Amino acid sequence: MRYLNSHSASKLSFLLAALCSPTLAMAQDTLNSGDTAWMLTATALVLFMTIPGLSLFYAGMVRSKNVLSVLMQCFSITALMTVLWALYGYSIAFGGSGPYWGGLEKAFLRGIGVDSLSGTIPETVFVTFQMTFAIITPALIVGAFAERMKFSALLWFMGLWLTVVYAPIAHWVWGENGWLGNKGILDFAGGTVVHINAGIAGLVAALVLGKRKGFPSTPMPPHNLTLTVIGASMLWVGWFGFNAGSELAANGTAGMAMTVTQIATAAAALGWMFSEWTAHGKPSALGIASGAVAGLVAITPASGTAGPMGALIIGAVAGIGCFLASTSLKRAIGYDDSLDVFGVHAVGGIIGAILTGVFCAPQFAGAGFGDGITSIGSQVNVQLIGIGATLVYSGVVSFVLLKLVDVIVGLRVTEEQETEGLDLALHDERGYSL
Repeated sequence: MRYLNSHSASKLSFLLAALCSPTLAMAQDTLNSGDTAWMLTATALVLFMTIPGLSLFYAGMVRSKNVLSVLMQCFSITALMTVLWALYGYSIAFGGSGPYWGGLEKAFLRGIGVDSLSGTIPETVFVTFQMTFAIITPALIVGAFAERMKFSALLWFMGLWLTVVYAPIAHWVWGENGWLGNKGILDFAGGTVVHINAGIAGLVAALVLGKRKGFPSTPMPPHNLTLTVIGASMLWVGWFGFNAGSELAANGTAGMAMTVTQIATAAAALGWMFSEWTAHGKPSALGIASGAVAGLVAITPASGTAGPMGALIIGAVAGIGCFLASTSLKRAIGYDDSLDVFGVHAVGGIIGAILTGVFCAPQFAGAGFGDGITSIGSQVNVQLIGIGATLVYSGVVSFVLLKLVDVIVGLRVTEEQETEGLDLALHDERGYSL
């Protein structure tokens, strides 16, 4: 190493002092127009995932007499979650520094104005970006109880669920000083917060409501797979905002997140397709679309730490694993999860969360990733703690909320309404007038 002359040493001292000064620290937290432009785009992409992506994906899989009810549920959840997030949801998730919830200091978005920043982007953009996560997570649950829940019960349950399940778990993982975040859990874009959380809540809802009339003896095939494939395609495109947007910046990590998302999704789609082809003799459009969604789910927690080949393995394992969960496991247990929310989102989320702990290691991760990981075993252990905490908390509290709503307004439509179809029985409309 060369010695510094006195002039160079003086300049270095000044630079070090400047770097340590509060003034510069504050100056570094300045608006970046590139990051902001990307996050505005990512936020729109994540909203696009719910309306119309998830809405069409689900609507095509139900019977024609219930197509509007599913679209209505997703649309109304989008509206309800937006209002509740602005009133208090954002504050509970991101408003304070407690280990279990963020408090109400930012209720009604108090103190957030045009000049408020969250890192290098306006805090208003961060609020709205996280709002789109709070929208799609309860919307995912809809698929588990499709064709049999009362609309009033849906509104009650989803409003309460956001308040006491989603927002607190989001704080555990992503909030300042959240207890799972402090343990070192890796959940870049929502494997535990979104998918395991929604998947277990969906399973509980399906069990509490009971099976659809005629299930499983009566055939209940999807009425319009064209809508389903279009919806899955929209989810695939929108998911780039979901995963790459979670970096909250336009940089190399966001670029890698986009790359691994594409690779994992493709691998999972093929994994499901070839599994189904082997098991049933023919590949189906519903199968490859479901496989793609399984891959999107599984790569979500790993998208900020996994490299391309890790993503390939995560996607392939998720495609095969979610196929088995949505077919063999579902038949063996006999639950009526209408649109396989548990099999795709909970199982895919669990696979992704565990493998995140493996493929974040420096020997597997992309260049520049994994430098802080010292042991795969210890990281997987932290991931398992997060999985277990989410399954237990979300499962138990969702059960209590469903029972409470059943007392308040009743959960399930009547047998006559179910036979007639929810479109006419609850909304006095038809999806198709032919």
